[in-house]
Amino acid sequence: MYLPKLELFALALEAAAWAGFTAGGSSDGALALYLLAHGAGSAILALAVVSLLPRRFTQARLPMALLIFGTSFAIPALGFIAVLGGIFLLHVLPGRRREDSFTAVELPEIDVHQRSGTGFRQAGMRSFLANAKAPVATRLRALVALQNVSGRVASPLLRDVLSDPSDDIRLLAYGMLDSKEKRLNGAIHQESQRLQAAAPDSANYADAARKLADLYWELVYQELVQGDLRIHALQQSLAYTRIPLARTPDNAALHLRHGRLLQSLGEPAAARDAYQRALALGMPKTRIVPYLAEVAYDLGEFGVVRRLMGELDDWQSLPRLKPVIGYWNRT
Repeated sequence: MYLPKLELFALALEAAAWAGFTAGGSSDGALALYLLAHGAGSAILALAVVSLLPRRFTQARLPMALLIFGTSFAIPALGFIAVLGGIFLLHVLPGRRREDSFTAVELPEIDVHQRSGTGFRQAGMRSFLANAKAPVATRLRALVALQNVSGRVASPLLRDVLSDPSDDIRLLAYGMLDSKEKRLNGAIHQESQRLQAAAPDSANYADAARKLADLYWELVYQELVQGDLRIHALQQSLAYTRIPLARTPDNAALHLRHGRLLQSLGEPAAARDAYQRALALGMPKTRIVPYLAEVAYDLGEFGVVRRLMGELDDWQSLPRLKPVIGYWNRT
């Protein structure tokens, strides 16, 4: 066969190279003839052996041929033996099973009732928006992203940049705050008209009053009003809350709202009565006890605060209150 002949020819050249080098002694001519014959034998061996490689090495014939030539040329005699032995082992030993580096993973089913986190961090956003050295275009994109954040978080951040040195930042922040306030004021105007058109003792009248109370409270909750406007919004929300509360005195949620409004207006004693009423109507203690503790603190009843914080220590689902609970348990 053609390949065995090439291998025999390579072995013959290698044997002739060694014979000539041994007979010629240490002269330069003998060394040159040896290198020439040895190099030719190595090249012929590489051409012959590369055709015997397993199928998995067929795509790398040239690099394999160069590797075989370099091995046989750099290591006289032993290089030939190593190359032939390696080819034999490649055919005899089983090939390593290739494992895929990546595997397909099925996507989980989406639960439409589960809210996904936005990854938003208020402290990081505030420091970034306040960094005047950051590119204005990037800060503008960050401001626009606040449209998808709740007003309770977004409004303080927008208000912080109203004094920013960049006109574009200030105008955008002001426009976003103004848009939020106008949206709520428009809803307040519509509900006010519905309230005026309804009979004072009707269910429609009480429903409109409840919605007005919610809207005025939303102005305060989102920090869209400050100073006297905030006090006015609290008073309006309190007045409208009392209308549906008089119609449905067993509504625990309305008593809770009533207490929060009274507390915000600086009436802690009246707020405590409203909270106690909400608690008696079945409102969970985890929602009421923090407000009762805050009222007790405003009244200077620190022993009551410590006792209420001790009651909250039994619940493990209040991560934001854990530092406060730990503080009062240590005092």
